[in-house]
Amino acid sequence: MARDRGFSAKDRAQIQKLAGGNEVDAERTLVLIDTNVFVIDLRYKQDTHYRANRKFLDVIGEAETGFTTIVNLLEICGILSFNLNDRQLRELWVYFEQKYRVTVLPDTGLGGTLPSLRIREIFEWIKKKLSFGDAYVLAVALKQNPSLSVMITWDKEHFKGKFEGTIYTPTEYLQHRS
Repeated sequence: MARDRGFSAKDRAQIQKLAGGNEVDAERTLVLIDTNVFVIDLRYKQDTHYRANRKFLDVIGEAETGFTTIVNLLEICGILSFNLNDRQLRELWVYFEQKYRVTVLPDTGLGGTLPSLRIREIFEWIKKKLSFGDAYVLAVALKQNPSLSVMITWDKEHFKGKFEGTIYTPTEYLQHRS
C-alpha cells in the first residue's frame, strides 16, 4: 500500500505526527513553506521582509506544523552553494529540519531517490503557467500530503488561481493567526 501511495511508512508517520498524531482532537493544518522563505532567512538579512519572515519561521517552528519538500531543500542548497563550502553545505542539509523545526518530505537521506512522479503530474501544473520548479514542488507536496490546503510563499502571484488551497505570504499568515 505504501508503494502505491508514493511515500514510505517513515514519511506517513511524519505526516501523521505533523497532523497531530493519533489524538482525535489534535488535528492541525499542515503548512507548505516555499523555498524563498528559507532563502530570505539564510541569505538576505537586509531584505525588507526579513523581520516578518523570521517571526513567521519562529511561529511555525513553535507550532511544528510546517513542512517543505525535498525539492525545496535541494533548491535552497543549490542557491546557497555559491557561498558555502562543502562542510557548510552538508551541515545545512543535515541540520535543516532541526534548525527550522519543520519536516522535509519525503526523507532527506542522501542515498535516497527523488520522488517518483509521472511526467503528466508535473505537466498538468505547467499547463497552469507554473515554472518547472514550482510545478515539481507542488506535485511532490500534494503526493506527500494530499490534503494540503495552505502554502506560504513570498511569490503568492505565481500560485494564485493555480493552487486550490489558501496562499499566504508570511506576513499574511501571521495576521490570519492573530
